[in-house]
Amino acid sequence: MITNTTAVAYMRASTKEQDATRAREEITLFAKENGITIRGFYVENVSGAYLERPELNRLLEEAKPHDIILVEKLDRLSRLSAEEWSLLKERIRTKRLRIVCLDIPTTLAVLQGGQPVGAGGFDVRRVVLDAMNDMLLDIAAAWARDDYETRRKRQQQGIEKAKKLGRFKGKQKDEELRSKIRTLLDTGSMSQNQIANLIGCSRNTVSRVARGE
Repeated sequence: MITNTTAVAYMRASTKEQDATRAREEITLFAKENGITIRGFYVENVSGAYLERPELNRLLEEAKPHDIILVEKLDRLSRLSAEEWSLLKERIRTKRLRIVCLDIPTTLAVLQGGQPVGAGGFDVRRVVLDAMNDMLLDIAAAWARDDYETRRKRQQQGIEKAKKLGRFKGKQKDEELRSKIRTLLDTGSMSQNQIANLIGCSRNTVSRVARGE
């Protein structure tokens, strides 16, 4: 177990309809078992293919030197192109932060023992683990990007095929969800934020229903 280690946890989902906090319990348990103190959770619903993300930017602004960035999987942090992934890594290094992924064991092992960066010591084990860690993170980032591009390509192929067959109707509205929202709006007893939290949808979805869209 590592000790006296602080972390900032990052959780992300691609759409507002997905639960970005799904991994919170797993991350919290992991931190407890490994002596990591989580100073804050940063949660957002936005594509990992974007480098500029509000909560990720806030995390990088508020994190303290030698904090670790704790994520469930690397694809939660990045589905970036190789160039943008390099930019993000540089921002992380500049802040003297480390990445720990629950599914990449070496990202935790690299924190165990050895001299901290800048302490003036030289630890061969640390250097080797750092190199291995960087390599595995780069591989995971490349896989995440490849998966993202493959999904987009297949989605587009499916749309094109449906269009040729005259079956493509665009994104369909969830009428059952919209009906629940309308019912709650009609009561006049709840705000749009309260309705969104109760049903588990985005505030924008509630607003669109309220406007009759």
